[in-house]
Amino acid sequence: MSDLELAILERRSIRMFLPDRPVPRELIDDALALAVHAPSNSNVQPWHLVLASGAARQRLVDALLAAARSTPPRVPALPPAFAHLRGELGAAVYGSMGIRRDDVEGRRAAVLRNWEFFRAPLAGIVCMHEDLHHVDSLGVGMFLQTLLLALTARGLGTCVQVSIAGYPDIVREQLGIAPEFTVLCGVAIGYPDPGFPANRLRTPRNPVEQNVVFIAD
Repeated sequence: MSDLELAILERRSIRMFLPDRPVPRELIDDALALAVHAPSNSNVQPWHLVLASGAARQRLVDALLAAARSTPPRVPALPPAFAHLRGELGAAVYGSMGIRRDDVEGRRAAVLRNWEFFRAPLAGIVCMHEDLHHVDSLGVGMFLQTLLLALTARGLGTCVQVSIAGYPDIVREQLGIAPEFTVLCGVAIGYPDPGFPANRLRTPRNPVEQNVVFIAD
């Protein structure tokens, strides 16, 4: 099996990191140097990534947690036909952590960890210029996936977080992101906590034929 295949199979969403183990800058630089080779419409290279660590990350986390404790995030609801998938994933994640369905406080604490970037020492914000469109968001996605695989190959864990985009004004204010950039998601980066049970969770995938159609005639 090639290194690429191993990275694809090893990548998973990490939901608890080792907060006191810093991420070497050279590993991030190496991964970014690979990620920028992702394809994009007309070579626009539409990705804009802001990375925060140290005091900057902590200011962002403090502001996000304060908002999350008082105001629900502006995260789009899934259409009814797909909504059950979010519930199934939540049940699997909470179940792996031993949090019962009726454990309101346990679930609340787990949800709030989203805005701590699951304690990862490096917090990323993925953006795209507001004048670009859905075609260009494909380019951002390909950049992000390439980055995740490159980081995985270097022994780092990641978690892409739509929840971070639920408070875009706070993210912009805390990190000085210009208003013309749309906040698409966050990404937590660090070393996985090996003792956290949800980090061993493998989420199921559809059979290929459920999402892919071959037409020959």
